[in-house]
Amino acid sequence: MTPNLTYVLVVGVLFAAGVTLLLERSLTRVLMGVILLGNGANLLLLTGGKAGGAPIVGTTPEGEMSDPLPQAMVLTAIVITLGMTAFLLALAYRSWHLVGHDEVQDDVEDRRIMELADRDEGPGTADIGEGDGDDLDGDPTDGPDRPAGAGRPAEDAGRSR
Repeated sequence: MTPNLTYVLVVGVLFAAGVTLLLERSLTRVLMGVILLGNGANLLLLTGGKAGGAPIVGTTPEGEMSDPLPQAMVLTAIVITLGMTAFLLALAYRSWHLVGHDEVQDDVEDRRIMELADRDEGPGTADIGEGDGDDLDGDPTDGPDRPAGAGRPAEDAGRSR
């Protein structure tokens, strides 16, 4: 059986919208993305199955039976999507209850890496051979003969790694 072009387009739209929503910061949007991805996966699995009669021996001839495997896989995908939905709903509710919103905040280390990238001092872009004593952790007091992390600024000293 060849899949219907409409089903293929709907699966593509569901996957594209789901992935786009998964990349958002709001847990509510992430939840909607998981639901759309689950529905897209279910439709994709169903389009791969053979059309036919009910797969019950005695009611339909063997050559005309539909494939029961995609149907079983869709039932499993529904259960997995339901579990993920319940988990993300609990996370969003807890975040809303504690903080007042469901937006996921940046980690302190993520902010530091973003600042390094903004200054073009990310990994692999260190100034080698210029003799300014600057290394990857952004501390100009560190020389090439001292290990990274020795002589860190005061704001980084209290943070555990």
